[in-house]
Amino acid sequence: MELLLSARPGRGCTVLEVRGELDMATSPELREGLQRLVDAGDRQVVVDLAEVGFMDSSGLGALVVMFKAWRNAGGRLCLAAVQPAVRSVLSVTSVDQVIDVYHSVSEAEADMSPTDTPAR
Repeated sequence: MELLLSARPGRGCTVLEVRGELDMATSPELREGLQRLVDAGDRQVVVDLAEVGFMDSSGLGALVVMFKAWRNAGGRLCLAAVQPAVRSVLSVTSVDQVIDVYHSVSEAEADMSPTDTPAR
């Protein structure tokens, strides 16, 4: 299945909308898309997973690696609108104890500090 990524400005952050399945075939695309945002200077990113119904360990790995990249750059990456199957993977691996997970994109945006986001 094809993975679609779409970045848009959010309130105090950038929202990356992800559509498709996060697996061994598509996780490199997610990692590259997130890396482009880091390279562009985005310091706060909400990954919208509302349209992701499946994620395996390679998708999980891509999120963890990019979470660390944001943290090392002085920024923040969080997840929002996570579907039950994906939430289960995050919970079983305890990644949800490290990466903030929000019920909705608007909830995640409300928790972002607008002063840390560069003007575009």
